[in-house]
Amino acid sequence: MLNQLDLRELYHYKIGEKEIRQLEEWKKLPMLYQLALDELKNKIKLIQTEWKVINGYSPIEHIKTRIKEHKSILEKLERKGFDLTVENMIANIHDIAGMRIVFSFAQDIYLLLDHLKMRDDLKIIEIKDYIAVPKPNGYQSLHVIVAVPLTLFEGQRWIKVEIQMRTLAMDFWASMEHILFYKYEKQVPSHVVMELTEAARAADSLDKKMHRLRKEIMGVSEAALPQKTNTNLLR
Repeated sequence: MLNQLDLRELYHYKIGEKEIRQLEEWKKLPMLYQLALDELKNKIKLIQTEWKVINGYSPIEHIKTRIKEHKSILEKLERKGFDLTVENMIANIHDIAGMRIVFSFAQDIYLLLDHLKMRDDLKIIEIKDYIAVPKPNGYQSLHVIVAVPLTLFEGQRWIKVEIQMRTLAMDFWASMEHILFYKYEKQVPSHVVMELTEAARAADSLDKKMHRLRKEIMGVSEAALPQKTNTNLLR
């Protein structure tokens, strides 16, 4: 947590009333983002429970949450070319609060997405579908920015949370890619990049094979399952 001296050094000008207000807002933000994460996690756990009651099992394997560190937030603001202000941080950094939901099957990711779109206690801000259109290195995941309402003494505030939804195979690949990326200090040899891309295709093939087995075992027709579509960004 930054103290007043740190903030003065950060903004490079004398602390005044406006800067003191920014300091107080800066101190309060981690709490707000954590409350938003807790609120969202409770909603997802309720969905998870309802899924289990209706279908006899939950397709959600596990949920992880995290708050981005102050240093990472400031570095991201600088990379994006924004002044280091609290207002810019709130408006332009969407992944300060992050949630990762890992599923057994890709099709269930889209079932949850459709459900989130229908809720009136959340706002969908942005969708990036890297399952329908993977990144060049093979990375697959569905990224959704949602706004979660918090009712405070000062009134209602909508806090943004980034949700990443992926299968077990996608999550394993992403974890290994992250480890290798930092082991090579972000300078991954070309042959390793090629093998990672090949491994991503293998993970995608595994997901498709498990989907076919699921249909055969559970007797679910292809038409009854949601299909992957190229989802446009929502504003």
